[in-house]
Amino acid sequence: MSPKTHLDRFAICLMLLFCTVWGVQQVAVKVANAGISPVWQAGLRSIGATVLVWAWAMLRGERLFERDGTLWPGLLAGLLFAGEFALLFVALQFTTASRGVIFLYMAPFVVAVGALWVLPHESMRRAQWMGMGLAFAGIVVLFGENLLHPAGRAWIGDLLMAAAAVLWGATTLTVKGSALARVSAEKMLLYQLAVSAVALPLLSWAMGEPGVFAPAPAVWASLAFQTVGVAAVSYVGWFHLIREYPATRLSSLSFLTPVMGVLAGSLLLGEALTSVVFVALALVGAGIWISNLPPRG
Repeated sequence: MSPKTHLDRFAICLMLLFCTVWGVQQVAVKVANAGISPVWQAGLRSIGATVLVWAWAMLRGERLFERDGTLWPGLLAGLLFAGEFALLFVALQFTTASRGVIFLYMAPFVVAVGALWVLPHESMRRAQWMGMGLAFAGIVVLFGENLLHPAGRAWIGDLLMAAAAVLWGATTLTVKGSALARVSAEKMLLYQLAVSAVALPLLSWAMGEPGVFAPAPAVWASLAFQTVGVAAVSYVGWFHLIREYPATRLSSLSFLTPVMGVLAGSLLLGEALTSVVFVALALVGAGIWISNLPPRG
């Protein structure tokens, strides 16, 4: 199957589902943080997901150990993936999630700029840049009030979040612009999960995290959702899409995730839901629509 040049209904519907799952993940992380240290939590998630994706690949008869030129780009993608989550969780020690998400969602712009060199066949048109700018404006409207009230060392967390965004974008570009783009989504993902399954627990130990300090049913249920629903199922689907569809167009749809996270927080945790959320949703939706308009002619 040759890679597609635009997003069809299947890709859009699947991305809407994934953005919803990733938005609910924000709630699940908050719940699990009450009983498991953040980086240790991410490591446990990667360990569990590695086992699940490996078992699924074996069931499908995937050739995971075949020499296909993916070893070095796979290890690089794994290190970038682990570094992204390490930076993200460390950043939250200095800044709030609502501030950090603004910097984290610079990632689609990293993909768009990097595509000029790594994926020249996916170069963006003016309308796509305008659409991404409009979607990002929706994120700023949703969380921007927090930028006006920085805490003492919030700038450290902001910089770390921006660095995590760069690594997120670099992971996407590495996968799309290397031999990884020609292998199965399962193998593509296993490189990242396996490396992070080793790196994140070691980092947690180096940081002196207590690990699991208050086990409870809700904590374990949240970790199970992150492991099965997010890191195993949704990430396999995401990398299937990355292999088949333009990375720049897929990245523009990811702007929906933080909005979905706010909606999930309202539904599941009873957090306040204001009119600003719907303004942000309208801006993000309009930006995504503009970004994915077909070229004239």
